[in-house]
Amino acid sequence: MSVADLLDEALRVATGPVVAVLTERHEVNLRWAANALTTNGEMHGRSLAVTATAEVEGGTAVATVAADLTDVGEVAALVAAAEAAARAASPADEPVPLVADEAHPEDGDVRAEPAVTTVETLADVAAGLGRAFERAAADGHLLYGFAEHVVSTVYLASSTGLRRRGVEPQGRLELNGKSDDLGPRSASDDDPAGGSGGRPPVGQRSAWVGQATRTFDDVDVDALYAEVSRRLGWARRTIELPPGRYETLLPPGPVADLVIYAAWTASARDAEDGSNVFAAGEGRTRIGERLTPLPVDLLWDPAWPGQETLPFVASTMSPDGTSFAFDQGLAVEPVRWVEGGVLTELVRNRGHAAATRLRATPPADNFVMDAGGTATLEEMIASTQRGLLVTCFWYIREVDPERLLLTGLTRDGVYLVEDGEVVAAVNNFRWNESPVELLGRATEIGASVPVLCREWNDYVTKTVMPPLRIPDFNYSTVSQAS
Repeated sequence: MSVADLLDEALRVATGPVVAVLTERHEVNLRWAANALTTNGEMHGRSLAVTATAEVEGGTAVATVAADLTDVGEVAALVAAAEAAARAASPADEPVPLVADEAHPEDGDVRAEPAVTTVETLADVAAGLGRAFERAAADGHLLYGFAEHVVSTVYLASSTGLRRRGVEPQGRLELNGKSDDLGPRSASDDDPAGGSGGRPPVGQRSAWVGQATRTFDDVDVDALYAEVSRRLGWARRTIELPPGRYETLLPPGPVADLVIYAAWTASARDAEDGSNVFAAGEGRTRIGERLTPLPVDLLWDPAWPGQETLPFVASTMSPDGTSFAFDQGLAVEPVRWVEGGVLTELVRNRGHAAATRLRATPPADNFVMDAGGTATLEEMIASTQRGLLVTCFWYIREVDPERLLLTGLTRDGVYLVEDGEVVAAVNNFRWNESPVELLGRATEIGASVPVLCREWNDYVTKTVMPPLRIPDFNYSTVSQAS
């Protein structure tokens, strides 16, 4: 039975309003450790999520039940479970009718077969890794990491007659390099000008790079290894620094980690309730307020070139906690939530949009930040008198939602920049900062580029971000992270 037939079956057995979302996922991957490929895999999965609504005492309730699907006989049971859960649920806040039937030509043939990926997608990656392993062995480095390509085809069918289909290919490659206990050593490894720490213990140097991709046609493993090797070279000299505030260059990857978290908390309703950083008190939000003197634009756009994502809502919940259970199938439009440095929009579902007489703003799965900057990270390093270059954030957690104060660790490369050059690696830190406050204090924003973040790339791989210069980034304590 085809995917479309499975959806038809879900609607046939339903006794009330439902939305069925079926996802076909095809994945291929490679993994490697200590300069050798370790595993490869090719996987296929199918899942069905059914959202049902029911009239209950006090209003309309909604519930979703999801499961992996292996047989058409499981469809009826899944629908029945969703309907039973809805009948047992409490009334929803701000319920609205399910999204009505409408034409979406960009969906193409909504009954078309799922898109797939194959191991051939990673053939050039495997060849590039072979070359990188040879070079790493000669350089005294060990390489670890993985590459994966996932193609998801999402089908949506509603009892209102709505039918949608979207294909979302996404890939990522993460490459981690470490110094090799047994590898060769160059004279420069024993640089007597090695600062207070001298040469680090063998095996302790570590660097990470990553790249997001839709096809892997644009992935250059040789270039990625060259960058890892360069960073490991920077770490031949180490200097211990105390905690404090330092001028800091944040490359696009760490910037993406911070911006993603800010977007995930951008609920209009929470702002009106006074429970997030975008609240202005007394039921008001900070929409219209300038967040930064720099001309920053922050947006999501499902059609952004090279970062395309699903153009419709296919999930019941946004990361900020906003429920989109009634909004599945709704078109996702481009939204500029910061424009020219001014907060202009927040996340809002159709129910809250109707209650506040504002537009619904479901988020896309991509994020773009641009301030018209032209400087590359290399040029920003060259213009730095003294500061730190932080290449990776890790273990980011929220401390104070009203400020959006976050804490996290640095990892796999913090470097000292002096007189326009990287001169040493420094110890890792725990930091405490608010992404919103950082935007207000940033003194330079460079050119935006596609980038893979480190902390959140299990969830988001489509970002375009610039490097930032922060004059006083707050490092609260020294960390033993490596």
